Amino acid sequence: MAAVTGDLPVGDERWAFEVKWDGVRALTYVDAGGLRMESRNLLDITPRYPELHGLREALGPHEAVLDGEVVTFDDEGRPSFQRLQHRMHVAGVHDVRLRMQQYPVVYMLFDVLWLDGHATVGLPYTDRRKLLTALDLEGERWQVPAHHVGDGQAMLDAARERGLEGVMAKRLDSVYEPGRRSRSWVKVKTRRRQEFVVGGWLEGSGNRAGRIGALLVGYYGEGGLRFAGKVGTGYTDRTLAELAALLAPLARESSPFDMPVPYRESHWVEPALVCEVEFGEWTEGGTLRHPSYKGLRDDKAPQDVVREPAGGGQ
Repeated sequence: MAAVTGDLPVGDERWAFEVKWDGVRALTYVDAGGLRMESRNLLDITPRYPELHGLREALGPHEAVLDGEVVTFDDEGRPSFQRLQHRMHVAGVHDVRLRMQQYPVVYMLFDVLWLDGHATVGLPYTDRRKLLTALDLEGERWQVPAHHVGDGQAMLDAARERGLEGVMAKRLDSVYEPGRRSRSWVKVKTRRRQEFVVGGWLEGSGNRAGRIGALLVGYYGEGGLRFAGKVGTGYTDRTLAELAALLAPLARESSPFDMPVPYRESHWVEPALVCEVEFGEWTEGGTLRHPSYKGLRDDKAPQDVVREPAGGGQ
């Protein structure tokens, strides 16, 4: 189940509010045979997060399908999507073991979809939360964060003050709708941020001469891949090297965008990579103002990337 982007709902006494965690979504299947984790585009991500495998023992005799967000925290205790980059794309056993020491993750659980032989998706949110809380899943590497009924503005203000991404508003009577983007869940952001498809890049200048200076990004809309602008900040030297290696085999002669791009020396690539970008606002011309690169995502297909409504409590 996915959320729509929007503003705080009216009549918020009918809604529960949770922190919007800046991580990667994961479903976890736990039964007598063990534990398996799956991303939102159905990738098996179990080997990436060995520190979460103990959730099998933590559940005791229960078997369950759980929904949540895998998060890495920065030195200030805030979720850091950039730090999570060091874990999201690593699969080798040695590398995973090394990086789990440097960048440990925590699994923030917020829903239960199946429990001890019974599907729970048809139950209202309040009942599913009671079942989840009763599992007593509070550990060093997993937890069930609190939710609050009503007073969404206070929670959004607190999220903004702490530098968090935003809050999730969920109707108390809402069922879980697998595979749907439902208006029963609303993500309210403290800043504008969304995924974009990488369609090309521009060479840099100065200390970036001969390297990537900016990514050319877009989203899918009527007619095809719409150009959304260039993203020239938010990179480290390591990020630039990793992006160059990923983009090289995707090179193509023509632009993947369905509209003219105002940069002559563009290098085009197949629209196969999805990146996360934070930005100030959309310009009247339909491009991003003050965009900053936050990292790559492999849990969303490029064709599913669309322009999100402004929303975000702005």
